[in-house]
Amino acid sequence: MTLPRRFLCVITDEHRCPVELARMALEGGARMLQLRRKHASGRELFAWAIRIQELCRQHEAIFVVNDRLDIAMAMHADGVHLGQEDLPAATARALLGPEILLGVSVSNVEEAVKAHAEGADYLGLGHIFPTVSKEKPNPPLGIPMIESVRKAVDLPIVAIGGIGTDNAAEVMKAGASGLAVISAVASAGDPTAAARELVRRIWL
Repeated sequence: MTLPRRFLCVITDEHRCPVELARMALEGGARMLQLRRKHASGRELFAWAIRIQELCRQHEAIFVVNDRLDIAMAMHADGVHLGQEDLPAATARALLGPEILLGVSVSNVEEAVKAHAEGADYLGLGHIFPTVSKEKPNPPLGIPMIESVRKAVDLPIVAIGGIGTDNAAEVMKAGASGLAVISAVASAGDPTAAARELVRRIWL
């Protein structure tokens, strides 16, 4: 599966119904949905994943499961996204085969190069700006890190962390292929409108 040239990825939060958020984000033009719910059971995640993937099919979007390789494989998701503390990317790639997308979270050039070597299809780079969606012990990476990773690795970069309408265009100009957001859409009064505006900024 090939990633779009430029795209918005919306990640589900801990508060809104993930299926309803997915529907609104897709209607706003998101081209990737990532199911992330840290405290849900495997049964809940599997049920949500089936429904969200159906929505993604209707909108010709990509569906990715966060962390849970077992669920991604069980319901034939388009992809799985792993963090640095999850299963090693090389092991995940061996289990997934070549068809399922593998995204890996990175925060520096060294991690990006390693993820590339181990079979990642794209990089989740962050956090770029200060964010309230997750607790982060390290300072924001800033725009220069996008440029550094872009020069070092020939993989799509999906930037995450504190991204909104005020900085989306800047992030894309630095070399990102996509923007991943949580609160910018999930916490908006109108998630569909919020997603639509972010998509517009991506193409400025």
